[in-house]
Formats: sequence, structure tokens, C-alpha cells
Amino acid sequence: MIDDLVKEAEEKLQDIFKEITDISYFNSKKVLDAFHKYKVSESHFAGTTGYGYGDLGRDVIEQVYAEIFKAEDALVRNQFISGTHALTVALFGILRPGDTLLSITGKPYDTLDAIIGFNDNTSSLKAFGVKYEQMDLKNDDFDEEAILKRVKKGNIKLIAIQRSKGYSLRKSLDITSLERIIKKIKEIDEKIIIMVDNCYCEFVSKVEPSQVGADLCVGSLIKNLGGGIATNGAYIVGRKDLIKLCSERLNMPGEAKDVGASLGANKMFLQGLYMAPSVVASSLKTVALASYLLERLGFKCEPTWREKRADIVELIYLKSKENLIAFATGIQEASAIDAHVLPVASSMPGYDDEIIMASGSFTQGSSIELSCDAPLKEPYVLYLQGSLTYEYGKIGVINAIKKILKD
Repeated sequence: MIDDLVKEAEEKLQDIFKEITDISYFNSKKVLDAFHKYKVSESHFAGTTGYGYGDLGRDVIEQVYAEIFKAEDALVRNQFISGTHALTVALFGILRPGDTLLSITGKPYDTLDAIIGFNDNTSSLKAFGVKYEQMDLKNDDFDEEAILKRVKKGNIKLIAIQRSKGYSLRKSLDITSLERIIKKIKEIDEKIIIMVDNCYCEFVSKVEPSQVGADLCVGSLIKNLGGGIATNGAYIVGRKDLIKLCSERLNMPGEAKDVGASLGANKMFLQGLYMAPSVVASSLKTVALASYLLERLGFKCEPTWREKRADIVELIYLKSKENLIAFATGIQEASAIDAHVLPVASSMPGYDDEIIMASGSFTQGSSIELSCDAPLKEPYVLYLQGSLTYEYGKIGVINAIKKILKD
């Protein structure tokens, strides 16, 4: 049954797969052009230790990132623990006591709770006197009227936009919606800093947020742009003055981007970026296949297989705790690493609910390699993402579905 359904799916998905391949080609050309512009050489693979003075490879990587994102500057470092850490550095680097941070995509990821101060953490932005406001989305898009009304009142330093859905049930935000709201905000107050959490969204389309007016764009390197090769790190791209503030927060005032040893990370950052367009394309094909198959089997998916995607994440309503655990087990069994390990729900730092996660990855937490995760609670929604190749993704999805069907 499943083999016939997969054959049907791949026939139906031909046009969608072609569009994904075309976008991958465009972004591959963009990466290659940036490599050529800055004359990336084998000598740039060499890393530094200690203070990291004169790290030519690190500096070239940041020039390449700025070029790809059409931004003024970039901060791409292995000192970033995660995308959340990069967001934290950006927020603390820019905001000052008395400033107001406004989220216009509702409550951010759970991992930002302690950073913003929802739980009264004594190291939070709230503890440092930064005010926080938020506006929820309306019908899975920006509540434009409410946002512009608030912007007109003034006293907003930074507006945060989270493109991907996190553990919410909303749609992820495409670049068209982003461009529209940024333009209207800037028409009212061009001094407002707009920061986009771009995690899971890089190279899904031909345009990045910094090309449509975002002042800062932030993401992780163990997701899209690391191409499954980078073993840690994150990036911030955007306005030069803001990147300086971020680098002084990450490192120290006065030394900014001039320090920070790469410790051998340069080659994997460059190679990962080189592979990223193709890996993202494989991830998109994998989740498109998964959504088609699961919809045909009666499960609700978001996006549907026909819909245009803004990120690599597929949201699957699995109807029961048993199905959720079975699907995660199937993904784990089809992984390259720890395939013999049974995924078990447990508490995780930064989250309120127990989380079940399948991730047989070469790099811990690398969502781009093929993984799924979910809070173990109703309505039993699982989040599927990644795959270094479509073939491995296809194997994983088939195995997970067989687990549900008890085939």
C-alpha cells in the first residue's frame, strides 16, 4: 500500500519539486558568486586560537554572509551556542533600560521566556528595565491595523518578528507578508529597528528579510545555513552599526568583531554554506512528500502539500499520543546515528511541557539532518523538518508512516 502511495505522491509532486530545484539553483548561484567575489581560498580554512586576531577566514565568511543577504555586515561565529543565543546577544546588544521591545508575531519560542522575563529571571531583559509588548497574528498574518496604530504612538526601540511557527499552530510567515508590514512600519517611523528571527527559513525562497527592509536577521548554523556540516554556531546579518553593537555584546566593547578565535570552524562554515541550498531543497521535498502521504491517509498537515512554504517545518496532526510516539520512533529508527535508541518524552531546558524528539543526527540538535519533535500534549501535533538528502528523508518518512499503520 505505502509503496503505491509514494509512487502516486512523487508523480503529483513533480511541479512542486521542480520549483524547489529552481530555487535551489538560484541560491546556489548566489552562494557561489559570493565565494568568487571575496576570493575564498584554501588558506581561509586555517583557524585561530587565543584572542583570534587576524582571522582571515572568519572575516571572509562574514563578508560572504553579508553579500548573500545583501546586508551591510555580518557576525558569524562559533561562539554562538544556538540561534536563541544569537537572538539574546542581539536583544541585549541593542536594547537599553527603558526601551520597548514589541513582538508582532505573538509570544516567541519558549526558549526566549527567561530572556524576555516572562518567568522573572533575574538576568532577563525585564530585570534590566526593558519593557515588552506583543501583538498576536490575525488569521495567520500580521494584524496590520493594530500594529500601525501602536507604531504611531511611538516609544518603540525594536520590533521582533519570528517567521517560523515554533510550537504554535499558526502558519509560518512568507517573505511577501514580511515585506509589506516592514514597509508600512518604516513609513511611519524609519528609526524603529526591525529584527527577524529567520530560523528554518533561509534559502526556502530567493529573497531574505534583509532584502526587504529588515535591519537585523538572525539564525542558527545547525539548521539551514550550516548544511548539515557546521557543528555549532549562528549568524546575525544587517546594518553595520547594529552588528557592531551585537559583536561588542558577544565579545567586549572596543574589540567587537576583531576578536574571537575560529578554532578550526572556518572550513565547516564555508562548506556547510556551500551545501546549504541543496540541503534545504532536500528538506523541502521531504516535507512535501510527508504532507502528501499523510493527508491521503487522513491526517491534517500544515502546510498542505499544495501550499507554498515559508520554512522547512511541517506540522502534522497525528490525532493521538500513540501515533505521535510511533511516528517519532519511525524517524529515529531510520536515522544514521542512534537508530537503535527509543525516543522517550522528557523535560527539556526552556520548555514547559515534556518533549519527544527523534534526531539521529551527526550534530546534537541539528534539525536540518532529519528530525521531528513535539510537546507531548493535545492536539498531538508533531513538527517534522530537515533531511540532508531527499532519499534519506523519503526512507525516514516511509518508516514513520509504517509505524503508524503498524505495517
